Amino acid sequence: MGFVNLFVVALMPVLKTLLITGVGLLLAIDRIGLLGPDARHILNNIVFFVFTPALMVSNLSETITFQGLMTLWFMPVNILLTFIIGSTLAWILVKITRTPEHLHGLVIGCCSAGNLGNLLLIIVPAVCDETNSPFGDSSTCSTNGEVYASLSMAVGAIYIWSYVYTIMRIFANKSIREPSETFSETCTVSLLPSSDCPSFDDPSDQVELPLNGSGGEVKAKILNQIIERIKMYAERVNLKMLFAPSTIGVAVGLIIGIVPPIRKLLIGDSAPLRVITSSASLLGEATIPSMTLIVGANLLKGLRRSEVSLLLTVGVMAVRYIALPLFGIVVVKAAQMWGMVGSNSLYQFILMLQYALPPAMSIGTITQLFGASECECSVIMLWSYVAASFSMTLWSAFYMWIVS
Repeated sequence: MGFVNLFVVALMPVLKTLLITGVGLLLAIDRIGLLGPDARHILNNIVFFVFTPALMVSNLSETITFQGLMTLWFMPVNILLTFIIGSTLAWILVKITRTPEHLHGLVIGCCSAGNLGNLLLIIVPAVCDETNSPFGDSSTCSTNGEVYASLSMAVGAIYIWSYVYTIMRIFANKSIREPSETFSETCTVSLLPSSDCPSFDDPSDQVELPLNGSGGEVKAKILNQIIERIKMYAERVNLKMLFAPSTIGVAVGLIIGIVPPIRKLLIGDSAPLRVITSSASLLGEATIPSMTLIVGANLLKGLRRSEVSLLLTVGVMAVRYIALPLFGIVVVKAAQMWGMVGSNSLYQFILMLQYALPPAMSIGTITQLFGASECECSVIMLWSYVAASFSMTLWSAFYMWIVS
């Protein structure tokens, strides 16, 4: 595949994202006012609770099987490494640039979470359809590529809505406190204990055991103490942070895909309940456009006033488009050397490409949910996706050369 053709393939999905972002920006201006603050909040909730879970269910149930899931076991590990390495580099970045504390969560999210879903679903089939593609037969390549991209999207969603969501919520709650926040709400906003909540080490909260009691009494008191600790911890943990709607959608999609009796009922032209997955697919198609419109609408405020410095924006792009892609080559080649990754060139290509993607659009959804750093997020997203058209082209060409 020539460089010009490769450039067009990599440019198209990014250009679509930028155009829809522009539409969202246009709809948010005061003269039109269709995507004002209230409208963005409502649309964001629909994306969070309806569209994203439907996308996960429809894509996974149709493409993932039990055999395929066992074969691709290294992909979740590889994606986890992208989050760990990205978070480490982000922490270094915020220290170097002296980023305000309330933006730390945003920077960590943008550096660790890549767009593991829709970009791969667009780029991989486009690469496979090229006549001189290095990945062999186009139909086989497209089928395998859709499976790889769907699993990548699902695993990425789990990590985003558990790890990144938690990190961004912790930093958002440090800068935004509700006036009506009660004691119990304060103790459940984070998975980590805070100074506002009673500590397990508080002497007043401990149960003293008798020194001369019988063994049975001591064991009973210890058991009661353990039960009380478990209850206290359960009250402090906000389970909604662990079981986001998209995570539930991933679980449902995997169950449908890997359990043969359920798959026969829901998947296929002759499936009696295929209307359910068809409806989910129809809803899921609205996810990416809606997310992008929200990012564009938030950009209006960011263009007027933003706390994101030029150095920070360049730093985020350096992490995503220089440092992480280099780490990707090392990780995938090491995994291949140790026998963790087979000789499938398309699989290796996608594993490397997961390190070179722009920030996930879900980051904008999370900032909108918390009502913090929306405009800063939109500014970083805008310049990241502008740069992605060039960086993804270069890295895609280089990765193809490596695996071919």
